[in-house]
Amino acid sequence: MSALPRFIAAAGDSALVLLGTGVVGSALLRLLATPAAARLHLVGVANSRIQHVNARGLAPSQASRLLHAASTARADDALLSALVASGATQRIVVDATASDAVAARHAGWLARGHHVVSANKAALGGPYGAWRELHRAGSSGNTAYGDAATVGAGLPVLSTLRRLRDCGDRLVALEGVFSGTLSWLFNHYDGSRPFSELVREARRLGYSEPDPRVDLGGTDVARKLLILARSAGHAIDTDEVVVESLVPDALRNVDVETFLRRLHEFDDALEARRANAACDGRVLRYLARVDDSGVARVGLAEVEATHPAARLAGTDNLFALTTARYRAQPLVISGPGAGPEVTAQALLGDLLAIHARAARG
Repeated sequence: MSALPRFIAAAGDSALVLLGTGVVGSALLRLLATPAAARLHLVGVANSRIQHVNARGLAPSQASRLLHAASTARADDALLSALVASGATQRIVVDATASDAVAARHAGWLARGHHVVSANKAALGGPYGAWRELHRAGSSGNTAYGDAATVGAGLPVLSTLRRLRDCGDRLVALEGVFSGTLSWLFNHYDGSRPFSELVREARRLGYSEPDPRVDLGGTDVARKLLILARSAGHAIDTDEVVVESLVPDALRNVDVETFLRRLHEFDDALEARRANAACDGRVLRYLARVDDSGVARVGLAEVEATHPAARLAGTDNLFALTTARYRAQPLVISGPGAGPEVTAQALLGDLLAIHARAARG
């Protein structure tokens, strides 16, 4: 009789390895311990340095403790071998990191017969050639790529866009606020407080990255725009997106503390833009836009008070889709676009979708 636990032999079960145990990965581990994930079996967990694997299965509630106590160096081959040795029908790699190096391996995993579920935008939002390679690898490996968590933290944006396209609809324009950090900053920026003070507060509250330049630079928003535009059929490469960075040139290469200490020196320039917009009854929002011809831009824009982006609150995201059939009034999707719990739920949703498709045969 096999020493492996019963789930290994159960037809249709899915095994997964989790890469990344930060806030999103930890939130996913909590969800994997719920009844909703009963047919999903964790066999490996890793961070950038170490890993712990067991083809017979790991209890999600114990995975972080086991990883913390591990001494085995990170090695993809051992993680993938645990998936194969599990005997599970579906083998899935979950990327909850933000690592470009990890994202570069997605295509190889797909081609080897492993599904990939990712919150990491680097592969889909990187060079167009890498995006095409992902699709080729998925086809050759007969594998799926779960990407709901890459844009909007699981808001039904990608799924809606693809459904519209499948129905023969055509995207005419896409516009929105794709960053929870930048949403919060400009929802609060009314001239009563300097912008630099709001940046420091966003950092204290955990709304921004420890280095706020990661958010203020616009690169993350540009990646999300590329993912959406490509899903709509635009073959846009990274250098074709015009990105307006809010990081002053003089502060791009200094250390974080220097950046925070000196950011006030540039408040006047941004305040002039805000005040000019207010004179016309408008507000500033950091918008991402792509039009019917594939022209894409990310940066500050003045919007009317009636614009959907002007009515956002907190860290909410907004996606306004104008299509051939939604031309008179755009289809608007808005809501929490950041946060570990909703992002982890998007990952779980993709895991369950892959499992369900396999169960249907």
